[in-house]
Order: sequence, then structure tokens, then C-alpha cells
Amino acid sequence: MSFLTSRATPSRTTPSRAAAAVTVPLAAGALLLSAVPAQATATPAQTATSKSTGVTYLKSLQAADGSYVTGGGLSNEWAFSALAAAGTAAADVTPGGDPTKNARLVYRNQLAAPGWPSASPVVTDYERGTLNAYAAGIDPARVGPGRNLIADLVAYWQTAEPGYYGPSANFNGTVFGLLALGGARTPSGTKRVPQSLLDVSVATVRANQHTDGGWNYSKAAGDPTALAQGSDIDMTGAAMASLCSGGVPGTDAAVVAAKNFLKGKLVASGAFNSMWGANTDSNGWAVSGLNACGINPQGAEFTSGAGKTPIDFLIAQQFKPGGGFKYLPTDTVPSAYASVDGLRAVAGAGFTATPPAPTAAGEPAWAATTGFTPGTAARLALVVDNGTAPLKVCAVTLTPTGTTTTLGEVLDAAATATPAGCVTSVTPATGSGTITALNGTANSGAATWKVDLDAGTPTAATRATTVHLGDTVSLRYGS
Repeated sequence: MSFLTSRATPSRTTPSRAAAAVTVPLAAGALLLSAVPAQATATPAQTATSKSTGVTYLKSLQAADGSYVTGGGLSNEWAFSALAAAGTAAADVTPGGDPTKNARLVYRNQLAAPGWPSASPVVTDYERGTLNAYAAGIDPARVGPGRNLIADLVAYWQTAEPGYYGPSANFNGTVFGLLALGGARTPSGTKRVPQSLLDVSVATVRANQHTDGGWNYSKAAGDPTALAQGSDIDMTGAAMASLCSGGVPGTDAAVVAAKNFLKGKLVASGAFNSMWGANTDSNGWAVSGLNACGINPQGAEFTSGAGKTPIDFLIAQQFKPGGGFKYLPTDTVPSAYASVDGLRAVAGAGFTATPPAPTAAGEPAWAATTGFTPGTAARLALVVDNGTAPLKVCAVTLTPTGTTTTLGEVLDAAATATPAGCVTSVTPATGSGTITALNGTANSGAATWKVDLDAGTPTAATRATTVHLGDTVSLRYGS
């Protein structure tokens, strides 16, 4: 079983064994495919039933206080992505019908707490939070006056290795960083970071693709031996999804190679022959990768000689009528993690999903803090692109005196940003006028500094430009 955990190193767990980054060879003797019979897919009715009963099971995992967060490590908060994919809003999930403890409200309060996620956070904490907050209907950049998950994530940008988030050896942190930044859009449905930022991580994911078309959890770029190693089903699904979330089309050569790798691992039951054997989580991650790239997991390419697809396998793993999914075909009880991965995949989603509007009276479509709280420290994500040098990416911490701030104040605060070096000089250094030079690059003719907020329309950059809580601030030099 695979899952993005709160630790920096990837880990895997099974119901009977605590796992920690164990590498084992792929099981030998995978069943060969034969001619594909026609119409060998799960029916819409079967899929609808799977979604309905799966939601019922995930609702049963909610604690009496309304929480899905169970502590450190693996957590049931991933249920939000599956619930959203299946058409259920987190704000409508309540323990015993108590709306004051609805899952979205409780999760938002947990994310906004000063002590979350821990005293020693890692980048995957913020990636997990971003993907699940979005699916729960919480604007990840505006969780609260002191919590901007997008800024928290970009603080782990690796200046010495652009494109990576967190230590590059833990490649999964970069994959889920790209998934979070590309997939967790604004409430209006647009990407909140510039495409130039996504493109750098897209190139990084490409550089880590193995010669067999797949990916593993660890870094392989620049290492021919690592690139020649056999790939992992789960990480291949996540990596191909990250590319498509980052703007790569499903027809791209890297995506096609990943698809072909997965095709080669399909066995008679519709499962993928993962290093953990046939299991729900590996199938779920692979199918979510296909879903994210617009590739039909029930098409002829993914129908086995026995007439089974990956969706058939997942639905066969689901207990009836309980709705939970088992991890292994031989298991006799459902697994919370397998149930999330299975339902999200069957429902047609990648690794997050656009939240449906709540049906509960008075619940807004999105939960978000709309302005700075004067005197309360806040974080903003900042991207600086001079058109030639590597991008400067950082999280800026400032303490506004009003409900909005200015670009000048953001740039001044960037002197102590994380990582360092995002802004080294600004002209003018005071006042409210047009920014004529940044980091030594000065306006020249038609080439000037422009600013956009949440990947909106670029405008002339001035120190007086108004910046709101949660805005991703992007400065770009050009004509």
C-alpha cells in the first residue's frame, strides 16, 4: 500500500506490517495478455453503486469530534479527495448530523492551528494539506490569517536544484508539489501559480523518468543506473498525474511511455503487477494517473485477456454492502487507505478533486479568510522571473497593518524570505512608484517588470500595487 505520509522519506504500509521504503523485485510470472474481448468494462450502474457505498464507508470513518485527522503519519484526511470525487462535500459530512462539527470546519481549524503539522514539518505535510484542503472546499492559500499552504509549500523550493521541493533524493516530494500547485486551483477554477513555475518541475519530473517509462519514489535524474531500474506502479501513476496537472497533454511522449509501462503490468484480474502484488492502492494510484491524463482505464488498452479492467479489479475489492475496499484480494476486512484510493479512482479523479457545492443550508461553496488580520504574521508565495536566470521562488512572511498590503511591503519583507535570495534589490526602495529595477535587472524600453496575482492579468509593477491575503505574487520581466 502506498500513501503520501507526513514524513520526508516515502513509506509504505500494509494492514499487517509497518513498512519503511522497502524495495523488492516485481513479482515474476505476470499473466500474459491475449486478444481483448469487446465490451469488457464495469457498467455505469456498477460504478454508481461503488461510489455510493464507498461514500457511506468513508463517512463511517469520521470521529465523534468531526475529524478525519488521526494523528501523525498516515491519516484519513485523504478521504476528502475521494468524497469530492464521488460528489460529496466535506461540509455535508457530520457526526450524528451535528453541523457544528462538519468535516470541513474541523479540518480547517486543524490546518490553521499554529502547532500544525508538527515541530519538524516536511514538505509533504503541506502538499497533503493543500490537496485535501482543496478537495474539502477550503482555499489552500487562505485557510486562516496565518496559514497559506501554497506559501508553506514553496518555502521548500530547492534553489540549488530548481524544480525540486524538499530534498531531491525524496523525489515524491517534488511529484506531490507539482500535483498540489497544478491541481489545487483557485475557487474560480484557474491555476494560482504561473505556468513558468510549473514548467520547471515538469522538466524535473521528465528528467527522473526511467527507461521503462515509469518512476520510483527516489531521485534518478543524472544516474544511468537508477534510470535503468524497474519502476513502481504507484509512483508512475502519481508522476504521470503530476505532469498532466502541470499542463502536459495526455498525448505527450512521457505520458504515453508511462501509459505503456502500466499496460505492460496489467494482469488477468485487471490489477497491475506491483512490487506489492495485486492490491487496491497500487491500482488506485495507477488509475488516478490515467484519469488525470484523460486516459480511459476501461479502454481496450487496459482490458486484459480475461476481459477485466483496473476498474473491474477495484470494484471486486469492495465489500458489499459495506462499501469499504480491502487492500489485498485475500483480506477479510476493509482498509481505510485502500478505500480512499479505490473510491477516488473509481470516481474518475486524479489525486485531488474539485469540491462539489455543499447542500447544507448556509454553507458557502468555499471556506476562506478574505483579508489580513492587522498585526498577525502571514505568508505569501512569491515568484520572480527575469526571463533569463533561474526562477526565484520563496515564501515571504510579513505582518500587515491593514486588511491588505502592498507589493512594496512584500518585496521589502522578501529580504528575509525562505529560501533566501528571492529579492536582493528593489528600485525604488521606498514610496509607491513604478518598480524600475529588481534584482539588478532594470526596465529598458518595452521590457519592464510586471506583476500578476494568482496567475491573473499582468499589470505594471508598482510599489503601491494592492496585494491580498493568500495571493501568489508573480513578477516577470519582459515586453
